[in-house]
Amino acid sequence: MKQKETLGVGVIGSGFMGKAHAWAFGNVGRFFPLKQEPILKILADIPLDKAQAAAKQLGFESATDDWKSLIHHPEIDIVSITTPNNLHTPMALEAIDAKKIVYCEKPLATTLNDAIKMTNAAEKAGVITMVGFNYLRNPMMITAKEIIQSGEIGEITGYRGIHSEGFMANAAPYNWRCEKDQFGGALGDIGSHALATARFLLGEFDSVCGKLDTIYNSRPTSDGGSKPVYTDDQVNTLIQFKDHNFTGVVTSSWLATGWEMHHGFEICGSKGSLIFDQARFNELQIYKGDQKTGRRGFTTIVAGPEHQGYGEFCPAGGHQIGFNDLKTLEVGKLMGCIEKNIQTDFNFRDALTIVRISEAISISSTENRWVNLDEIAS
Repeated sequence: MKQKETLGVGVIGSGFMGKAHAWAFGNVGRFFPLKQEPILKILADIPLDKAQAAAKQLGFESATDDWKSLIHHPEIDIVSITTPNNLHTPMALEAIDAKKIVYCEKPLATTLNDAIKMTNAAEKAGVITMVGFNYLRNPMMITAKEIIQSGEIGEITGYRGIHSEGFMANAAPYNWRCEKDQFGGALGDIGSHALATARFLLGEFDSVCGKLDTIYNSRPTSDGGSKPVYTDDQVNTLIQFKDHNFTGVVTSSWLATGWEMHHGFEICGSKGSLIFDQARFNELQIYKGDQKTGRRGFTTIVAGPEHQGYGEFCPAGGHQIGFNDLKTLEVGKLMGCIEKNIQTDFNFRDALTIVRISEAISISSTENRWVNLDEIAS
């Protein structure tokens, strides 16, 4: 069957990530050679006037306040889900049932059972899926993985990962992130990025030992009252990797006062070390010392066209790419997989692994013990 020359895109949600998805689909063809052009067809949000205003601003052909009508529209081939976490499951299952390509933001679902259900449905239907962990598309993140795998910094002996921000600090007002049906609070919302990064760099987890903390048991509401909080504010986790003989550490908090974005890692090896911080994500710090001469210290690797993914945006090193470019890189991968009719490299099955790890951490915190990943359903 001849491939379609264009693919209709429907985005559900017009907030932070909805705009990022629209930007990426609207620009991917400007940076990557595509055989199939994505067309921004329909934007869904509520109320309708909000959807219409956002659709006009972001370049969609039309708007709706009915996400089901978007999914079942005959001109929609790709469904992007950028809604609050508890809506991912019904929307994704509807899109899978309609045989649409599904691009969903993380976390995949708010419960392990839902994540399993979504993954099994997608695999049974044979649809292409992708889950939004766009920090992994960073050329410096890919470079770090290449350095690790090449043995350049020797045997890996330590890992410390973090993703902390301060947007819920100082008893910030109650919002959807505090709801009982939201998966894992800081763990599921931003901690999932830290877990995905650790897995990307060092491979699968064997077991975890974690502690979830809810610092603010209630938060103020807009009417002057307060509501109880059912989700965690921060998490600290010990990790035993399958392929490494040490215990790593991952921590995450949305109470990190003063931090707008603090996603990063420190990796120690027998011959050197790596340091990365998303706030300066066009840089990677590497240490390779010469003990005999005393010529040692960290060197800054600056992102440039020689690093995978950077050159499509800029032909000169040191000029930097941005957050939305990472999303464009992610959509570029999706479009390439659609063209080849192959599954993506971070599909529902990969995202289910992150949910399983999060579930293991939650159990560990509740039962005060190490939890092996083999205990968690898949």
